[in-house]
Formats: sequence, structure tokens, C-alpha cells
Amino acid sequence: MDQPATSRGENNQIWLSRTWYNQIWMYQEAGMDGFIGRERELAALGRYFARVGAGDRPGRAILMRGRRRVGKSRLAEEFIHRSGVPSLFFTAAHEPLIDQLTRFIEDAAASDLPDATLFQGVAPTSWDSALRLLAQAVPQDSPSIVVLDELPFMISEDPHLEGRLQRLFDREFSRRPMLLILIGSDLSIMEAINQYDRPFYMRASEMVINPLTPADVAEKLGLAPAEAIDAYLVTGGLPMILDEWPVGATVREFLNDAIPDPTSALTVSGERALAAEFPPEAQARILLKAIGSGRRTFSSISKASGGIPGTSVQRGLQILMEKRMVTAEVPLSVRPSKDRRYHVADTHLRFWLSFVDPGMPEIDRGRGDLVLRRVERSWTAWRGAAVEAVIRESLRRMDGLPEETGAVGGYWTRTNNPEIDLVGADREPVAKKITMVGSVKWLETRPFDHHDLGELIVHRSQMPGADTSTPLYVVSRSGCDVEGVKHITPEELLEVWR
Repeated sequence: MDQPATSRGENNQIWLSRTWYNQIWMYQEAGMDGFIGRERELAALGRYFARVGAGDRPGRAILMRGRRRVGKSRLAEEFIHRSGVPSLFFTAAHEPLIDQLTRFIEDAAASDLPDATLFQGVAPTSWDSALRLLAQAVPQDSPSIVVLDELPFMISEDPHLEGRLQRLFDREFSRRPMLLILIGSDLSIMEAINQYDRPFYMRASEMVINPLTPADVAEKLGLAPAEAIDAYLVTGGLPMILDEWPVGATVREFLNDAIPDPTSALTVSGERALAAEFPPEAQARILLKAIGSGRRTFSSISKASGGIPGTSVQRGLQILMEKRMVTAEVPLSVRPSKDRRYHVADTHLRFWLSFVDPGMPEIDRGRGDLVLRRVERSWTAWRGAAVEAVIRESLRRMDGLPEETGAVGGYWTRTNNPEIDLVGADREPVAKKITMVGSVKWLETRPFDHHDLGELIVHRSQMPGADTSTPLYVVSRSGCDVEGVKHITPEELLEVWR
């Protein structure tokens, strides 16, 4: 760590000692009082905070991004609480600039910053004047934390805000021992802020907040590995939904309570996420619902979009991919393919778009039981398809796969004959070598058997780049009754996330 500037002398030395103490304390306290699964993130924030007050530029900044509802704001609040230093937490809304500024002034005046009274009776007309006032209100020789949440909403109302932040950070904020945390859910905008051609380039460290992992879900809910993965498929690892899930409850028990309740986190989270990203009439939102209802190809999405022109469909899909709400996949093999399939990236949003969104009229009129029946009828098929993405991501993290495996995906043809759940290769999207092929069987009652093995062997023979020496893998929820395949259990899947 850099040595503190000599001009700050003893005060800085005392502060740096306190910082290291706070960091150790946060390591010990992480995971207590219901705050599960964020030990790594709290420790990372502790390391960033340890640099505040050091060097000629004692101020530091973090760009924190993650999908909506993953708990970024909660994490920042928890960190502030544990740090015990003066702070300001402002959350922007999708509203006119003057309304944003008014709420910022109100929040700043009510904060515990030592000179918060500077904001009383003030009516700034720009972010430049508001943030200059903030530079005067924060402590000048002791640490503080300032959080600007939903930064993309602020930028949308003031396109020059990045430049203003750059100038103020260089001239004011970096000269004070403060940690500036800039939070955003629009992943494409947050990633762009720190690119080389943007004003704020190289002025902030980047921090990505992902949903809670399947292992976090298992720990929080006290579930066995297979049941925890099922719970992950429903919740997507979103803390606000998991907080309403009783410890030890099965998926069916949780859904029986959550789906009939129009105010439960499960029912409202998807609509809130969409409303924050797109207006109700947005074409991208219409396309997302089509993909969530099971359409995967460009042609089927176009047919389900209600007559939107093809060029508009293409542009809408591009917007969804830029926002990281949709992923586009091609078959993984030694041959190039244009047979692209689209998938909803967020695990919970897949469930919400499949079952909750189409059932909201029934839930609102007190007939959530009808939605529950549809979930029960379709659960096995929906889960079998949804779990494949989680399994592939788990395998990418797993040691012990065949040598040279650098990519894991799937393979299909236009007619879905064959369709292979798991393909390992040396690279993607066009491989030089296929290192494995495999099958996913996520059923409660039936293990992987000789019939499944015969089908997998036939599919391997139709797989470009595979031959009889290509290893066979199976991921089965209920065991494996045959030899000649590498069986991966739910316990092994969960272990890679710990």
C-alpha cells in the first residue's frame, strides 16, 4: 500500500490504522445477521477502502455494476454500516433532472456528513453545482463514503455528467479521503464508462456484483444440492426473493405461498426489472417476452412479436444483448453454423416470463391456483431446459474435465436431430477439437440408464468432430446405472460454486 502523503501527517496515519482494523472486522462479521453470500464482495470493498487516505490522491472511486435486483445497493448499505464513517447514499430515479437534483439535495441535507447543513435551502440547477457542494460537505481530513446509485439514470438526464464527474474527481474528490461508489444496473453503460475513449477512464476500479450462487442458495435455504439448484432456477440467486423463502422449504412449498400473492418478491421482481429497462410499449420488451415464452430462433421470435418489421426485430435483439438481458448461442462444433438461438440471460427472469407474467391477470383476481397448476404441469420440461445453462456454467468452473477443454456448450441442428446437451471443445465458437459430449437428465425418479446411453452414443456419431474415442459425460439428478460414462452429481455441481 502507498505511504500517506506527509502533508496529512498523523491524522492520515491514524486513519490508515483504523482502515485496516475495519477491514479485518468486516472479514469476521461477513455472513452474519442474515447477510449471506457476500463475504468476497465485502472483503473486496474493504481492500478498496484501505487505499483511501494514501498517497497524494487520497480519494478513490469504484464503478459497481450488476443486473437489477442482485443486491448492489444492499451490499453498499451494509458496507457503509460496517465502516462506521460519515456517508451519503443517493439513489437516482428515471425522472427529470430537476427532480433528481431536488432529491439529491434533500438526501444530502439529511445525511450524517459533517457539513450537511451546506445543503439546506440550496436549489442547484446542475449536477456540477450540486457535486461541488458535496466536495465541500464531505470531511476534508477523515474518511467518508459517497454512493451514487443508478448512475445511468443520472447520465440519461445529463449527457455531460461523465465529463463533470471526471473534472470534479480530478480537482476535488480525489484530493479528499473519500470513497466514491458509482452503481448502475445498465451493464452496457457501466462498462462503457471506464473505456479508454470516455472521460472517466482509469479513474475508478471496476466491481461486478453477480447474483448469489447456487452454493449461496443452498447455504441460505438449508437445502440439499439438487433442491438448491432447483431453487436457484426459480430465484436466480436474487436476495430479495430468497429473503422470502422459508428455510428448508421445497420449491413447491415456496411457490404455493409466493405465486398467489400479487405483492410477493417473486411476482413483482420481473415487472420492476422490465419497467426500469424499457417502457411498456418498447419493442425490446415485446421481444424479451417472446423469448421468455419459449421462442428461440429469429423466425419464431419474429412471428410472436405481433408484426414488428424484421429490421426492428434485429435491432431490438441487439439492444437486449447489449443490455446483457439476452444471450445468443450457436452450436459448438468443428463446423461453423448460423443456427443461432436466443436465451434470456437472467435465470429468475426465465421463470417469471414463462409462468408469472402470463398469469398476472389471474393472480390479480385471486386465482393464483390456476397459475400453480400450469407450473406443476410444465415444471419438469421447463426445469430440464433451464438447468442446462446452469450445468454448463458449472462445468466451465470444474476441474477434471478432459485435457484441452476450453469451452463448454451444446450442439443442435435446424431439425434438432441430433441435439446434444453438453459439448466440450478446445475453443469456441468453431472448435478444432471436441473433447467430450454429454447428456443432462434432471429427473427425480429415473437415473441415466442403458436407453439414455444408447441415444447418447448415436448422437455422438452424428456430432461433427467427435468419434468413438470422445469421452461421454452425464449430469444426472438421480444417479447413473451404466458404465462407460463420467457421471457428475448435483453435489459436484454445487461444490464448484463454493
